[in-house]
Parts: sequence; structure tokens; C-alpha cells
Amino acid sequence: QVPLVESGGGLVHSGGSLTLSCAASGFRMDYYAIGWFRQAPGKEREGVSCISRSGGSTECADSVKGRFTISRDNAKDTVYLQMNNLMPEDTAVYWCTALWNPSPSTCTLFDYDYRGQGTQVTVSS
Repeated sequence: QVPLVESGGGLVHSGGSLTLSCAASGFRMDYYAIGWFRQAPGKEREGVSCISRSGGSTECADSVKGRFTISRDNAKDTVYLQMNNLMPEDTAVYWCTALWNPSPSTCTLFDYDYRGQGTQVTVSS
């Protein structure tokens, strides 16, 4: 088990911003590509963004491109998701994920080995 703890969710008005954090406890986060997924009620899970082990490569879903930015601080074993210009359709439970990856420069929006418990993001119109 890879313990991941998310924080930073909450309620925000449309157009507002939030920063989610994902902290690792007890393991080397730099061995893993880290991703953020979300799921809204009645909808399928969606890979939102991911970042490679080195932090040099990122991927974003089309639905959040230009609005969300993922970053990581391996010295702090923490990954961040900066979310700007939030819209009601961004309302979902967000969770961070870890995927063991021998490559330091790739990540994927479609798979993970471990996940956190999640944090609720609610955007009001």
C-alpha cells in the first residue's frame, strides 16, 4: 500500500481557483508517476492530469487544458494541482494516484497502482 493524502478541496464559485495537494507518507514519491483523477456522480472516472517521476513531462485532459497545472516537489514528496477558472462541471471527488514507472519521463492518464481517499471539489455557478 502506498499512502497518499489529498488536501485542498472545498467549495468555490465559478471562475475561482483551488490548489490540491497530494502528500506521500513513508515512501519515495520520486519512484512514481503521479496523477490526478476525478469522478462526478453518475459519471465515469476521468484522468485529469499526470506528471512524470522527474517532473519534466505532464499530461492534461482536454477538458482542463489551459486551466489546470500539475507540479511536484520531490524533496517534499508532494504533488500539486493548481486549478484556475473552475467551472461547475469540474465538481467531483478528486484523488491522486501513484503509478510505479521505470521511466522517469512519462506518465499516463489511464492507469494507476495506488490512490488516495479523495477530496471533494464543488464549484457553484
